[in-house]
Amino acid sequence: MLLVLQYPQGHWDFVKGHVEHDESFEDTALRELAEETGIDSATIIPNFQRRTQYEFTHKGEIIHKEVHWFLAKTDEMIVKLSSEHIGFLWLSWADAMQQLTFDNSKSVLAAAKEHYESR
Repeated sequence: MLLVLQYPQGHWDFVKGHVEHDESFEDTALRELAEETGIDSATIIPNFQRRTQYEFTHKGEIIHKEVHWFLAKTDEMIVKLSSEHIGFLWLSWADAMQQLTFDNSKSVLAAAKEHYESR
């Protein structure tokens, strides 16, 4: 099962956030997962990392974002959403692909599925 979050703007995506201080990207991913969902027992699945980039306009300024994606596993299914989100779903690979809003995330999901199934 895959966890997909609904953001207040209405789109569906995965957990993401900003690196703090000297954190590694992996540590950032686990911290953001805990902060946004209450899931604090996840572990990163080795040898999978993807990077995407996108831009958007905020208050007339073009903002460039770079996201580092990881695949993680947990037995913890109870989600305690932070105020950053308005909903969540645990979904199969296929249903997650349909639910995700952005093509970048769908591309990462396809690569994650291939990696997970080839282990």
